[in-house]
Amino acid sequence: MNTTTAHTAAMTATLTELSQEHGFSVERLVRILWTIVCEPGDATAGSLIADQGAVAALDLVLGGTCEDVDVVVLRERVLPRLESAEFRQVLATIIEDGHTVLIPSDDGWPAGLRDLGSRAPFALYVAGDPGLLTRAAPRILVEGARAATGYGEHVAMEITAGLVARGHIIVGTGSYGIAGIAHRAALAAGGHTVVVSASGLGRPFPAGHGDLLTRITERGAIVTELPPHRAPTKWTFIQRGRLAAALTDAVLIVEAGFRSGNLNVAGHATALGRPLGAVTGPITSPTSAGCSRLIRDHGATLISTTDEAAALTTP
Repeated sequence: MNTTTAHTAAMTATLTELSQEHGFSVERLVRILWTIVCEPGDATAGSLIADQGAVAALDLVLGGTCEDVDVVVLRERVLPRLESAEFRQVLATIIEDGHTVLIPSDDGWPAGLRDLGSRAPFALYVAGDPGLLTRAAPRILVEGARAATGYGEHVAMEITAGLVARGHIIVGTGSYGIAGIAHRAALAAGGHTVVVSASGLGRPFPAGHGDLLTRITERGAIVTELPPHRAPTKWTFIQRGRLAAALTDAVLIVEAGFRSGNLNVAGHATALGRPLGAVTGPITSPTSAGCSRLIRDHGATLISTTDEAAALTTP
């Protein structure tokens, strides 16, 4: 028996055993496995899964008989990361912590993720209320400078509170600065808020927002495409932008430097056809440069009131 055949036999036995033990479908288990062996936004794996289905795609990669170039490349990436012990630990953590795992065949799978095509998540891990991802309410991503000015923080709080009063769900990244302010303002206004995380649910990030993230799981949700133990990396931060944009109806940037990482989020929003708004400040402020750039070069709408922000989510 060659190595790939052995991998296939061992994994098939593991999937059957775990499906019977935990009551998860093989499809759900396989999609969890894909999140372990591939990085977010892997278009090669995504295309193969879209064409063959998650289970058949795994069989092709592990079976070793298909010599398609993309399958061979994917096989070389996947096999070194395929560990039954890690897979079992991920499942044990999900069950112990009571987290939800969503897959595309679920009614609760967000429709906007289809816009990502081959770069759609293999599965989503959710702590808190997964229903917030599909509830019939407008979702707006509020992001901005981490080193925000007092003015930026005030505007973010005011606009967020106004959006909550209009029934919006506030989405963010849980980061320091504007994102954290928006999450807190949403909770203070009695609304719902969702964090899109660049790490696994077992690795809350940033650590300084531990209390805030706990409150959000009680009154909102934290969602990620990474397995529970995974720490954030530069790549997962970049890919989080595409996921956050896809999960929302519009994106609002409140203050951003000229080279701010929020420009990545804005780029994903534009690529996905999500309306983009920007709140700028004094032209002398470095935190105005990024928003001015979005308005000047990327077609962002200048936002100065809550009504204007709410209009971003109106078809």
